[in-house]
Amino acid sequence: MKIKIIETTDAQAWDAYVRTHHRGTLYHLSGWKNVIEKTYGHKTYYLMAVKDDGLVYGILPLTHLKHFAFGNSLISIPFFDTGGILADDEQTENTILTEAARIGRNLRAENIELRHVAYLSCLNCNFPDPFGMKEAVQIRSHKVLMHLTLPESSEVLMKSFKAKLRSQIKRPLKEGLYSKIGGAELLDDFYEIFLVNMRDLGSPVHSKKLMKNVLEAFPDKARIVIVYKENEALACSFIIGFKDILENPWASALRQYSRLSPNMLLYWAMLEYACDNGYAYFDFGRSSPGEGTYKFKAQWGATPTPLNWHIISLNREPANVETSQASKFDKAIQYWRKLPVSVTKIIGPMIRKHIGL
Repeated sequence: MKIKIIETTDAQAWDAYVRTHHRGTLYHLSGWKNVIEKTYGHKTYYLMAVKDDGLVYGILPLTHLKHFAFGNSLISIPFFDTGGILADDEQTENTILTEAARIGRNLRAENIELRHVAYLSCLNCNFPDPFGMKEAVQIRSHKVLMHLTLPESSEVLMKSFKAKLRSQIKRPLKEGLYSKIGGAELLDDFYEIFLVNMRDLGSPVHSKKLMKNVLEAFPDKARIVIVYKENEALACSFIIGFKDILENPWASALRQYSRLSPNMLLYWAMLEYACDNGYAYFDFGRSSPGEGTYKFKAQWGATPTPLNWHIISLNREPANVETSQASKFDKAIQYWRKLPVSVTKIIGPMIRKHIGL
């Protein structure tokens, strides 16, 4: 078996494998390689296992993030919820992981982070482990994905909601709010809301180029949703479809309009779109059990699926998972919230590109 770093000519075979693998997700697709490289300039290592018959037996998308404050890691993949190894069998898993460790060692990376839903079974098997990965792996299961199973139509979904939820959805409509779904023509409105909301949360904002590049990479499946009051944009989200799931990686709303409940109309617009376009599931994204966003998603009927992020130390010592990138940045949140939006728009992407979460 040969492990190769893919070239442009390999993208079709890579994506065909992801689409047919039962654990293949949106974030395994090869398009994210170009999105990440074009947006932030990070070096990527998209590993593909090929045998003599020319068939693909496994893949692993990796991105190298290196920064003096946020660490030196190989992540599959940064900025999103899922990734990791897809393989036909445990031996192929192990072969790919060993090659990833070799690359990590050459880059002097501290760890490899694989964002799996399922456990990586090869770590429990008796395969060669030249880099001591099995003794230096920790699994973080503190976050969950929130998935809603969808009926055959949005009308049926609306009828399934409790009266209180239906009333909350209708309230913004009575206030004159309306939703619009489109593409790049809505990007400016999306980013202005996203920018303000990220500042209010105390988090550096992603570059606008990231959303632009995603729209270009997935033109048939990526959409922007905006909720308006007259001509003013109040809430926004980004949706991308893959297989039978509609994903929602980003959503924001302006706090000064919370009394109008634009968020309720925003999420209904996404769910309506998902149902009426034949998706079987809606992915609300990751949450921490018991927190506000978890409860908000649960009220729609979403149920949790634990994430199992594997953090493999390349120093033969278990990684200190409590000292995450997020916790390193927590101390700066209160100061970030006080900055002018115009300032965060400039310096936010410079910082955010190095934060893998």
